[in-house]
Amino acid sequence: MNPANQTYEPGTHPDLPPPSSAVGAIAWMRQHLFSGPWNTILTLLAAYLLILVIPPIIRWVFVDANLSGDTREACTSGGACWVFIKVRFAQFMYGFYPIEERWRVDLTFIVFFAVLIPMMFERMPGRKWLTVFLLFIFPIIAFFLLYGGSFGLAVVETPKWGGLMLTLVIAVIGIVASLPIGVVLALGRRSNMPIVRTICVIFIEFWRGVPLITVLFMASVMFPLFMPEGANFDKLLRALIGVMLFSAAYMAEVIRGGLQAIPKGQYEAAEAMGLGYWRVMGLVILPQALKMVIPGIVNTFIGLFKDTTLVLIIGLFDFLGIVQAAATDPKWLGYSVEGYVFCAFVYWVFCFSMSRYSMYLERKLDTGHAR
Repeated sequence: MNPANQTYEPGTHPDLPPPSSAVGAIAWMRQHLFSGPWNTILTLLAAYLLILVIPPIIRWVFVDANLSGDTREACTSGGACWVFIKVRFAQFMYGFYPIEERWRVDLTFIVFFAVLIPMMFERMPGRKWLTVFLLFIFPIIAFFLLYGGSFGLAVVETPKWGGLMLTLVIAVIGIVASLPIGVVLALGRRSNMPIVRTICVIFIEFWRGVPLITVLFMASVMFPLFMPEGANFDKLLRALIGVMLFSAAYMAEVIRGGLQAIPKGQYEAAEAMGLGYWRVMGLVILPQALKMVIPGIVNTFIGLFKDTTLVLIIGLFDFLGIVQAAATDPKWLGYSVEGYVFCAFVYWVFCFSMSRYSMYLERKLDTGHAR
C-alpha cells in the first residue's frame, strides 16, 4: 500500500523522522560541546588554542619541510629538516652494526614478525606450534644471526648493537621473560608456605623500591666487581637481566591484583572437582585473572618499552641514544628537534599498537561481567 494513500484512525499519526537538531553531527555538538555556558566557553577556548598551535606545526612538519638533499645546506626553507633523518636513518635503525652484516638484523626481524602477526589471528591454523617456535626456537636462531660466531657468520659484539634494533631486542626479551616470572612471583606471594611467601615479598618490594636507572648502573659497574678475576659478563646481558627482574616485580603486583579479584567460590569449585594446586591455577584461576588485568599487563609492557632508553646510562646506544648522538655531530648541529620528533613518533607507533591490540583482546575475551 502506498503510504501517501494510507488512512489512519482518528487520534493516530504516522511516525515522523526525528528533527535534524536531535540526530547527526549537530546533535552531537550540542550534547558534548555546547551543552551549557561553561562547556561552550571551554569549547571556544580550546578551538582558539588549536587554531593558534596546529597550523604552525603543520607548516613546519609538512609545508615548509625539506626532504631532498644529503647535507644541511639543503635545509633552507625554515621548516623541518627531514634530510637529517634520511641521511642518518640507517644508523637510527642499526646503530653501529656493520653495514655488510645488516641483512642478518633484517632477516631476524622479518622472521619474528612473520611468526608473530599470524599468532594474533584466532583462526590461524597451527598457532600452538607458532608459539612454541617463537618462544623456544626463534631465540636460538636470533642469537646466532645477531651475534654470529657460527655457521660462517662473523661475530658482531654487542657494543656495536644499537638504534631501534637494540631497543626491540631489550623490549621483546624483557616483555617475554617478565610475564612468566611475574606470574610465579604473584603465586608465591599468595602462597601458604611462609618461606616462599617471604622470599617473594622481599624480592618484589626490593625491586619495586629501586629505580631502574640504579639497577642498570649497578649491573654495569658494581656487578663485575663480584665476578671472579678474568670472568667477562656481557654488558647487554647484564642489562637484560636487570630489566627482566625489575619489570617482573611490577608484573607480579599486577597479576596479584587479578588473583585477588577472583571470587573465593572459583577456588572452592575447582578444589571440589579434585584438581590439584597447579591444575587449579593453570586451568581455572590464572586464565580468569590474566583476562581481568590485561590493561595493567599491557601498561607494564608499554612502560618497559619506553624505559629501554635508560640503557644509555651504561653506554648502550638504543634508539633514543643513537638519535641524541647523531644530533651532536658538528655537521648536523641545530637539528635535534627533528630527531626527537622522529623518535617520539616511532615510540608512539609501537606503544599505540600495543594499546590497540590489548583493547582487541579485552573485547574478544569479554564474558559479560563488566559493570
